[in-house]
Amino acid sequence: MKTSLLTFTATLALVAASAQAEEVRVYNWSDYIDESLLEKFEQETGIDLIYDVFDSNEVLETKMLAGGSGYDVVVPTGTFLQRQIAAGSFQKLDKSKLPNLENMWDVISERTSKYDPGNDYAINYMWGTTGLGVNVPKVQEILGEDAPIDSWDLVFKPENMEKLADCGVYFLDAPSEMIPAALKYIGEEPDSHDPDVIAKAEPVYMAIRPYIRKFHSSEYINALANGEICVAVGWSGDILQARDRAAEAENGVEVAYNAPKEGAQMWFDEMAIPVDAPNPDGAHKFLNFIMDPENMAAASNYVYYANGNKASQEFLAEDVIGDPAIYPSEEALNNLFTTTPYEPKVQRVVTRLWTKIKSGS
Repeated sequence: MKTSLLTFTATLALVAASAQAEEVRVYNWSDYIDESLLEKFEQETGIDLIYDVFDSNEVLETKMLAGGSGYDVVVPTGTFLQRQIAAGSFQKLDKSKLPNLENMWDVISERTSKYDPGNDYAINYMWGTTGLGVNVPKVQEILGEDAPIDSWDLVFKPENMEKLADCGVYFLDAPSEMIPAALKYIGEEPDSHDPDVIAKAEPVYMAIRPYIRKFHSSEYINALANGEICVAVGWSGDILQARDRAAEAENGVEVAYNAPKEGAQMWFDEMAIPVDAPNPDGAHKFLNFIMDPENMAAASNYVYYANGNKASQEFLAEDVIGDPAIYPSEEALNNLFTTTPYEPKVQRVVTRLWTKIKSGS
């Protein structure tokens, strides 16, 4: 009897320890959520949240394709999501555990279904465009009052870049964004998978490469906000964060964001559950929590990105929902383009080309 009681007590202790130790591991982009939401999730669910960050799709993809990432929720961009689904990296969502799916926005869901048919593997977290962040007074001082701050001419015309070099220009270190931008600029199909067409991006970049100070996918936020650089090709939400940081600092830096009038890439960051997630049930709880309208609105109000949750819009700050740089008009939406992931053979071509562009040789 004593032995059985001890065994029973030990079992209870193990169960309690197990319950206490439940955790969800999330891997998201850097500076991409209101951290009070992380605490709120823990308080509401009793689950410990382990939250790590990355700053490029390539870093995430390396982890995913290697297997055994150890994460329950990850946040790839749509094109990478599609490739990773094909590689068997994700598990299908159990939609019966996601009652808040009803809050999602059909306009965005239709576009994300290009990467994830039926939206079976992921939910949209944020979406936006890739365009131009500009320190307006500095750029106008250098290029004149009619500086093309709403055109790819700003960064793809060598004569403009030569003049802007001293005040600093950063580009995203993201070939899946930057090569389509160059192709769009020269009138080619931005979603081309033809290596001969893709190669046409090389002379566009080589002509301006001496004037690009740095390729990086997150450092431009602070650099732009602090006045260290005057132009960044980056993601809409990042540049709007830089704008607001500059305004709060009252440092005399005035930042504006524009999606180039020739056409800009529309991107989607999607929350998905790895096929080998240690806690898929907890992952579903996290996704459902994020899809709560007030929670999703809090995330957008913090990062200044549009989200794919229609019900959240009534809770968005006016300077988010009312800013056409974040929530474009229907006409502007129609001028945005999307891209699809390169197949492995073409991806190798793109990677080699981007390495060559970055090295400048």
